[in-house]
Amino acid sequence: VKLVESGGGLVQAGASLTLSCQASGGTLKDYHIGWVRQAPGKEREKVLCISTLGRVTYSLGPVEGRFTISRDDAQNMLYLQMTDLQIEDTAVYYCVAAERLGGISCDAGWIDVWGQGTSVTVSS
Repeated sequence: VKLVESGGGLVQAGASLTLSCQASGGTLKDYHIGWVRQAPGKEREKVLCISTLGRVTYSLGPVEGRFTISRDDAQNMLYLQMTDLQIEDTAVYYCVAAERLGGISCDAGWIDVWGQGTSVTVSS
């Protein structure tokens, strides 16, 4: 399966943005999927992950209450709704997919597919 993200951009602090991830070449419903981000000069970190059954299996503390993950398996799509964006949310956001149970929480070693990333920049 191939993943392609879209929806990134430059926004002001406090704004909202929705990222989309389109899957092709496979059926997204067979994968645990999620979003991973990497801020400039920092390590990659998991943001939100959702299982094949639609259960959120991981949520990064600082985004709880502000970010929402959802999947539309009929459309082969994954979404990340981000509200009240903060400067610290500036990063490249990657859509990821894991086919095996070990990847249910998007642990890097279990991820089978990465998107190319979409950049989100939050200004003050």
